[in-house]
Amino acid sequence: MTAPTLNARVIALAHHAARTLAEGALTRHGVTFHQSVTLRTVATAGGTLAHRDLVAEVTDALKTTEPLIDEVIGELTAAKLLHRQASTLSLTDAGRDLYEATAAETAAIATRLYADIPAEDLAVAGRVLTLITARANAELADA
Repeated sequence: MTAPTLNARVIALAHHAARTLAEGALTRHGVTFHQSVTLRTVATAGGTLAHRDLVAEVTDALKTTEPLIDEVIGELTAAKLLHRQASTLSLTDAGRDLYEATAAETAAIATRLYADIPAEDLAVAGRVLTLITARANAELADA
């Protein structure tokens, strides 16, 4: 069988298959995809982030609305995974533990999925997908 040319359908199928695996791991920990992305954003920022910056980053990453991300932040705060002090949000110990556990599980999934793909193929795919993302983001900004 000949490999298909990269197109929107191929990208979508890969995305949805991988995301379904990741969401299975997240569900086992009682966290949604949006909550996971929000926790990851705070964790990769060093554990603390201004509310407006968190909302902007997650809204942009997930291409969703600010009210939805505010709702997710409220869920994480109510679950004591994030702590709010004035306009700053910080990971709690429980939030950090949850992030680390889910990050480890999803990293293991990625390792299995990317196994045996040559580094040069991954580099090309990374460059192409980054270019596609930049072009799509530019069109969204113009819309």
